[in-house]
Amino acid sequence: MRRILLILLLLPALLCPIPARGEGPARLAFSGGPDGGTFNYFANGIATRLNRKMPDEFRVELKTSAGSVENIRRVDAGEADFAIVYSGDVWLARRGALADDPKEYRNVLALAFLYGAPAHLVVPADSAIQKVDDLAGHRVAIGPSGSGAATAAGRYFSALGLARDIRFEMIGYNLAAQALLAGKVDAMWVVAGYPNASVTQLAAKTPVRLLDLWTENTRRKIEQNYPFYSGTTIPAGTYIGQDRDIATFQDAAIWVASNRLPANRVEKALTEIYTPEGLAYMAKVKKTARQMSIAGGLDGVVIPLHPGADAFWRSKGLTPIPAR
Repeated sequence: MRRILLILLLLPALLCPIPARGEGPARLAFSGGPDGGTFNYFANGIATRLNRKMPDEFRVELKTSAGSVENIRRVDAGEADFAIVYSGDVWLARRGALADDPKEYRNVLALAFLYGAPAHLVVPADSAIQKVDDLAGHRVAIGPSGSGAATAAGRYFSALGLARDIRFEMIGYNLAAQALLAGKVDAMWVVAGYPNASVTQLAAKTPVRLLDLWTENTRRKIEQNYPFYSGTTIPAGTYIGQDRDIATFQDAAIWVASNRLPANRVEKALTEIYTPEGLAYMAKVKKTARQMSIAGGLDGVVIPLHPGADAFWRSKGLTPIPAR
């Protein structure tokens, strides 16, 4: 009798199907950037959208970081699943050509172009610094160590022969704006989509100027060493007091993923973000996201795509770089 009762008690559990391994939302880490930077806005926007619209598929956690180069290292090491990086950084990283770092970061694959990230060089409006050459002997905040902004500054000023003459301060954009306002640095370097929040807030507090970074002389020196950079313009009126266009250069900010991430997860993430509703949502998160589109989804992508991204973009009629 006891055996019969035990069987009857266990029968419902025995009849219930055992959940398949791997079912349920994927818990993923998205490595963004410094507080106040465009990377963090985009990473948070994508993570929030996936969590809200696909809760059965995704549980994405935002992780702040120093920026592009640190993100490459995190994704390659399996410490992050998604990240935002600069196209030039990851192009060099996959070839073992990052400064003082010969490792080849081959586990990082591209998903999509997000926006063009132009370099800004901001000084007080009454500063004696009128052109890039005037920075010799001055203090310039260039972003945290390991960030894409700091890396780009190193490349730019080294190509111009100025790196040894400038005192670099490795601090993030918000701290850099505060330091410029307090007179603790003489210039602030930003590589981000415009309008950048930190620069906007700074310009609202004190008069500032942006310097031209892309002259015929600088273009020749930069393109010779870093072919992934291209000339662009920060339009007049982007920031308070900016009464003319600023000639500068830009890198492409791209969404990347680990090669360990299953292709179906990547394809689902891209499908959600690149719906008309997803793109409209991203544009509300950050105006810079207006650059995102299906037609321009592979702009600035110079490394192989993740297999899931490859499938997605082929379904949209674009010809991607084959993953290898």
